Amino acid sequence: MTNKEIISLFRNTAKLAELHGENPFKVRGYNNAIFTLENIGSPLREMSAEERKEKTGFGKGMLENLETAMSTGGFPSHDELMQRTPAGVLSMLSIKGVGAKKIRVLWQEADIDNLPALEKACIAGEVAQLKGFASKTEQKILESIRFLRANEGKVFYAHAEAFAKQIIETLDSEFPENETIIVGEFRRQCEVITELTFVHVTENPKNVSKYLSSIESLEKSESKSGPFVWRGKLIENGLLVSLKFINKTSLGASLLKETGSESHLMHIGETGKSLYETTLEFPGLSEIEYYERVGLPFIPPALRENYLEFEFSKSGSIPEMINYEDLRGPLHNHSSYSDGADTLETMAVYAKEQGWEYVGMSDHSKSAFYANGLDEIRIDKQHREIDSLNERLAPFTIFKGIESDILQDGSLDYDDSTLAKFDFVVASIHSGLEMDEQKATERLLTAIKNPYTTILGHPTGRILLKRKGYPIDHRKIIDACAEHNVIIEINANPHRLDLDWRWINYAIQKGVLLSVNPDAHETAGYHDMHYGIKVAQKAGLSAKQVFNTLSLNDVKDYFNKRKKGIATVN
Repeated sequence: MTNKEIISLFRNTAKLAELHGENPFKVRGYNNAIFTLENIGSPLREMSAEERKEKTGFGKGMLENLETAMSTGGFPSHDELMQRTPAGVLSMLSIKGVGAKKIRVLWQEADIDNLPALEKACIAGEVAQLKGFASKTEQKILESIRFLRANEGKVFYAHAEAFAKQIIETLDSEFPENETIIVGEFRRQCEVITELTFVHVTENPKNVSKYLSSIESLEKSESKSGPFVWRGKLIENGLLVSLKFINKTSLGASLLKETGSESHLMHIGETGKSLYETTLEFPGLSEIEYYERVGLPFIPPALRENYLEFEFSKSGSIPEMINYEDLRGPLHNHSSYSDGADTLETMAVYAKEQGWEYVGMSDHSKSAFYANGLDEIRIDKQHREIDSLNERLAPFTIFKGIESDILQDGSLDYDDSTLAKFDFVVASIHSGLEMDEQKATERLLTAIKNPYTTILGHPTGRILLKRKGYPIDHRKIIDACAEHNVIIEINANPHRLDLDWRWINYAIQKGVLLSVNPDAHETAGYHDMHYGIKVAQKAGLSAKQVFNTLSLNDVKDYFNKRKKGIATVN
């Protein structure tokens, strides 16, 4: 298990112990253990049991929990608490901003043990009458429940990708003479997927349908299925799945119609007809031919949202979109100096092995105590190690960065003399997320105006399917980045994908550079760049508009010139 997974396990145990009214000293013991684990800079899985004992200073009981978790993924006291907790109460623990103590009151005193019952009580105004609650808390609970329900059965693109691959490989193996192609939201590269939709070319749909129903991970919906369509869901997460059975001649029309989006298909072309109407009139064409029929160039699936694609076509060309191979290196990454699972050397060597020219190391800053943020002494230590590695790995280069917390007043986390030591600074908000639009926008604007801010990290702080992120005036933020020469990050972590793709084109219009970064906390995290590229493509972003497609020498030159600019600010 990674450090992050271990910490999550201990945090869940502390939460459950508090929920069940366990001895406060026991709860405090788990919280103290969490604090200790968060401040261990090296991967626990790379240590011996004796080293873990020495590093943590845990007593016998807590050490046994740690060692059992390292080998089995859990430990008895956690498992026992899970067994004692009803499923509905567990789901209540996912409510944003409501701690275990309050959930205990709802469960034990108000006899509320599931989300529907809690929602009903909030609507009736009953929760606000409970001790320790208020109307404001009741409203927040209601908003959180509705957000959770709105996202029920949805999954991240990255998770959907794994399921889609599994279904296609299974069908290809069982029916090699057929063809299975994924369409719908997934083909359009949407950040969140509500349904996996496939077209399946076959002459015997009955056999394929029967086989799909036999797959243990799938559950068929008899009422929604038919002779030419199989509908059901993934048992694991409730994600809807549908397969349309078609013949070869209708493949082009089916790909177009089933990919969507609906508003894209209904757009009226130069011929006075929509793409949808044209598929009905000429059922045997290819996708490219359908676009030609309505007087349009072929539009890549990722762009088909009736958002900007028809403006692109009017201007005479669809953008030549960025590809993964265009990237020269990722800049926003973390090592075990802060909360990463892998060492600086491991992260650097692996990045070089990917064929990249450079990597940025931007560990958390000192205010991020929860993430083992770097104080000034540890910054100097890291920089000495980077200098040593750069000599050994040359010409591959590790750039010295930091992910500096944007503090409540918009200032960065260090004084100017410390900030001047870095090649680049990623400025991000990690705390005080409950802000209105004015507060959030002003906080970001102050950070953007700081001459040491190089990149604005995950601008809204959103976590897909979990929290919306703080509201910001995107136009003001992007305009300020243009004015102050600040790069905006497309955070490629599949849980973030922030900046939202819908604002990327505005950034392009304003001349703002974007940077696709994985926010990697281990070597495997580098591969999240794949999802950042998907988002960039969805916005029609080209390679020349992405900062980290620049060569090593160009990036060095940019950082050096920018630092010289800083030196003459005052």
